[in-house]
Amino acid sequence: MAEDSQRNFRSVYYEKVGFRGVEEKKSLEILLKDDPLDIEKLCTFSQRFPLPSMYRGFVWKVLLGILPPHHESHTQVMMYRKEQYTDVLHALKVIRFVSDSTPQVDVYLRMYQLESGKLPRSPSFPLEPEDEVFVAIAKAMEEMVEDNVDCYWLIRCFVNQLNNKFRDSLPQLPKVFEQYLNLEDSRLLNHMKMCSAVTKLPYDLWFQKCFAGCLPESSLQRVWDKVISGSCKILVFVAVEILLTFKIKVMALNSSEKITKFLENIPQDSSDAIVSKAIDLWHKHCGTPVHSM
Repeated sequence: MAEDSQRNFRSVYYEKVGFRGVEEKKSLEILLKDDPLDIEKLCTFSQRFPLPSMYRGFVWKVLLGILPPHHESHTQVMMYRKEQYTDVLHALKVIRFVSDSTPQVDVYLRMYQLESGKLPRSPSFPLEPEDEVFVAIAKAMEEMVEDNVDCYWLIRCFVNQLNNKFRDSLPQLPKVFEQYLNLEDSRLLNHMKMCSAVTKLPYDLWFQKCFAGCLPESSLQRVWDKVISGSCKILVFVAVEILLTFKIKVMALNSSEKITKFLENIPQDSSDAIVSKAIDLWHKHCGTPVHSM
């Protein structure tokens, strides 16, 4: 018991002086020494704690299946990933879909389209809604990851996770959002219903694009930790917390257009606090789920 209370005291102290993740980092380093890596344990860790930035890219690659669990295969697998990237990029240059001056995010999109058999007949064709989602996620990922090969594979596998694993869950999130907002603040929900705003909220930005283009990089990474490790439901609680944080502002707006416009461009300076409160809210209502919605 004395050891537990001492550990708890240390954790509270670390949190107060800004070192909340000291012991969590040590726990993750132990998990990363496992060979093969235990995907289940890494998911559980990512659901409970924010990933340290120095390990985030590696853990994401493992959880998204870019890297296999066995350490000895990592170098060779990444070599294959790089070769595939180079081959697809070369093919796009040969058919003149991209050039050296093409913006990198557009290159990622064309690569993904070619690999998934959805490359349009001409680069000038307008983007489909699913392409807009890809581009938003790619722009955000580009801010987080320096290496082009790593960046492409992370975007590709993250988008595939959203399209496959969460395909049935994502369309349900607006309804789930409404339920939890009603539990947290029914008056705020009723105000938005009175303004006919509930059906016009920026659900695509929140749930399809996973807040890419809405939250800054430091906040977005912490949300994506939870999504990549198995829970798209965290997106609901970020949306709820945005409404709770800006309740006074939203209550003062009396039309759906004004409410939606404000929520599409929320002030960035409170985003870290919003995400922290959203994670607390998620844990309060859902515990620490693994492989759930």
